[in-house]
Order: sequence, then structure tokens, then C-alpha cells
Amino acid sequence: MATIDIVRKHAKTIPEARKSVETVARKIAEKFDVEYGWKGNTLEFARTGVHGSIAVAEGKVHVKAHLSFLLFAIQGAVESEINKVLDREFG
Repeated sequence: MATIDIVRKHAKTIPEARKSVETVARKIAEKFDVEYGWKGNTLEFARTGVHGSIAVAEGKVHVKAHLSFLLFAIQGAVESEINKVLDREFG
């Protein structure tokens, strides 16, 4: 199993950061058929072959994703896409 672990600093309030994460989650859910939901300030997501979370805290966002062995080969592409989305939403 491959793990993606990214921490990004931000200057948004927690509600603003949650809104940005929600926007990203909706787009990803539509494109990749991912189910997601909030537990406190952590958005948890899952679909066949991948599961993880995006934790929103004061000054940082922490993304963790676990990819199955079958998706290991595309880990770099997935990580690159996550970083691109984080750059767009959190600067």
C-alpha cells in the first residue's frame, strides 16, 4: 500500500479552509466517484482502492491518502494532482 502524506500551511480561518476543502471534495467526488463526509474538522473520503482524510486546522491542512497496491503505479500522478489543487485553493 502506498501512502501520500502532505501538509500545507495556509492563512485562512478554519471555516474558510473547510469551505475550500469541501469545494475540492465535491469536484473529486464527481470526477472519481469518491464518497466523503466530515468528522469534526476532518473530511474522510473513500472509494475502491483509495481512502484517506483531509484534516483542517488553524494554519494548516493535512492530506493523507492510502492507495491500494493496484494504484501504487499512479502514486506520483495522484500526489501531483493533490498538490496542484492545494496550490489553487490555499496558495
